[in-house]
Order: sequence, then C-alpha cells, then structure tokens
Amino acid sequence: MFVYNEDVKMEDLGAGVSRKVLAHSENVMAVEVHFETGAVGALHTHPHEQLTYVLSGAFEFTIGDVTQVVRAGDTMYKEPGIEHGCVCLEAGVLIDNFTPMRKDFV
Repeated sequence: MFVYNEDVKMEDLGAGVSRKVLAHSENVMAVEVHFETGAVGALHTHPHEQLTYVLSGAFEFTIGDVTQVVRAGDTMYKEPGIEHGCVCLEAGVLIDNFTPMRKDFV
C-alpha cells in the first residue's frame, strides 16, 4: 500500500539513465526515471498506455512524428504502440505511469 522512495533500489540502466520501480499492481505501475544531461531514452514502442510527468529538468521528446521540448510540470500521453523517446537537455527526473504494469521491469 505504501512505497517509501528511500526503500526502493535505484537500477542503473547505463549511459546516464537510472530508474526506481515504485508502487505497482497488475493494472498500473509508477516508475521514477533519472537522466543526466545528454542521456538518451532511445526510440521504442510497447503495448502499454503511458503518462509521463516531468518532475524536474528539460527534455526533447519525440512521440510519433512530433518533437517538443518539455520541462518540469509538463505531462505527456503515449498511446499503446506509438514510437517515442527523448534526449535530456538538463538533468532531470521523469515519473512514468503505465497501464497495465510493465512486467519486464520487475
């Protein structure tokens, strides 16, 4: 029911990206993703719906054929199967929410 950030292990994904898998069930998952300046979230697709909240920093995001710069406080929606990725312009943290949960993350 409660997940305390200090109790969750940070997973180093390499190339300036790391993440913490936070609270989740079979239906929904929250993930905290940390990026160093210049780090890349490679273009990819998955069958999950995804909402991303920019907690801090600045990112150039591509979702489908659209590329925009987003900053702290901005939110993005990614429908299932749409190609998306980002480049971190200023070190920051994203909060990703997936439905259903990403079984490949646990």
